[in-house]
Amino acid sequence: MSTSPANIQEPKAESKKLGIVIAQGAVDAIGVQIKKRNVPDTALRVGIRGGGCSGFSYVIEFHDGAPQARDVVYDLVASDGSPVRVVVDKKSLLYLNGSTLEWEKTLMRQGFKFVNPNETASCGCGTSFTV
Repeated sequence: MSTSPANIQEPKAESKKLGIVIAQGAVDAIGVQIKKRNVPDTALRVGIRGGGCSGFSYVIEFHDGAPQARDVVYDLVASDGSPVRVVVDKKSLLYLNGSTLEWEKTLMRQGFKFVNPNETASCGCGTSFTV
């Protein structure tokens, strides 16, 4: 019995799980910032917004309270054992899928950095990108 290509089913798009990776260094840096802020139920919201010279800009901001219904929630643990929550809205996740959020500390710069395989171009200042 042979199987023809017509009998092969492709996975449905909705069955594919969208997601990002949050590097341990970033989790630890988020934990430090949340502790400094000292506000109960604080999470870090990451996402994108339209704008910038290349079309989209990354968003990293505090989010207080419960996540919204459209959010994907990442409950993580910092190296010191403290809980860290990161939330991403589903629309942003379409553009961030497969990305890694890293913490970068060099002589010239310290901060969060997205490694996004969906970027096709970015601006010279490094704050906006195109997909």
